[in-house]
Amino acid sequence: MASQGKGSTWLILNGKSAQQPEVRSAVDTLRRQGHELHIRVTWEGGDGLRLVGEAAAAGASRIVAGGGDGSINEIVAGLMREPAERRPALGILPLGSANDFAHGLTLPMTPYAALELALTGEVRKVDVGMLDEEAFINVASGGFGAEITTSTPVGLKRLLGGGAYSLMGMLKAWNYQPFEGHLRWPDGEARVPLFMLAIGNGCQAGGGQRLAPSAKLDDGLLELLFVRHFNSLGELKRIIDELENLPHDGRFVRYLRVPWVEFDSDGAFPLNLDGEPRRYHHFRASLDQEAMPLVVPANCPLLGKH
Repeated sequence: MASQGKGSTWLILNGKSAQQPEVRSAVDTLRRQGHELHIRVTWEGGDGLRLVGEAAAAGASRIVAGGGDGSINEIVAGLMREPAERRPALGILPLGSANDFAHGLTLPMTPYAALELALTGEVRKVDVGMLDEEAFINVASGGFGAEITTSTPVGLKRLLGGGAYSLMGMLKAWNYQPFEGHLRWPDGEARVPLFMLAIGNGCQAGGGQRLAPSAKLDDGLLELLFVRHFNSLGELKRIIDELENLPHDGRFVRYLRVPWVEFDSDGAFPLNLDGEPRRYHHFRASLDQEAMPLVVPANCPLLGKH
């Protein structure tokens, strides 16, 4: 194997995906084509952070996150711990059940094509979301959406794709209690009984739900979507109609583009960072602008600066 020095690419694979024949074939083929590619596999939480540190210390120029949105989140967290001047570029090999960030970027979904792009594609500087001190690259989604994402069985996610979230949502909706809280952003505020909240750097979450259709990764702005609680089936249908008409505001749905937002919750508010579940009583979401070198496809729809 070639030396693991400066300019190399490390593929950090989620252990659940490491034995997939298509992944192994893609790695073998690209190595035969002359690409220097070092493989590391995660076994438990925290491995991704450690391996990013090792790759950066070795002088890697690119790190490829092989896994789903949660795996990408851990690699991003590791990269953000590195000094900007030695931060490797992030490539993505989508191997999860939802792959929301990869779909938003319009990355290839087959292992060979995705890995080839990760090794050879253009690198662009993009913004990274910060929720207090925790990094997220795609979407922080909260309230009802976060509870559904967390409680949907993995097998059902794989079987039904995005439909699993809608199915579980309908089954739970009538027992749902709204989250009371106070939102603040630079030129406004609102105290609302929240049904759902989304803070987008990327454009979609929850298995294909486009919660931030105007999102760009390089515009210095977060997309803020919040949905007021409903009290009847008719109001729920109204919410669905309004969500289909994003980014326009409606009676229940507001959509804003802001550099930061703060939220104070009356209780422990469920929030997913790139699919990873958390709970907060207070948080501030903001952006670290142009902080992440990211490998992107040609004409990536999440980039505004060309």
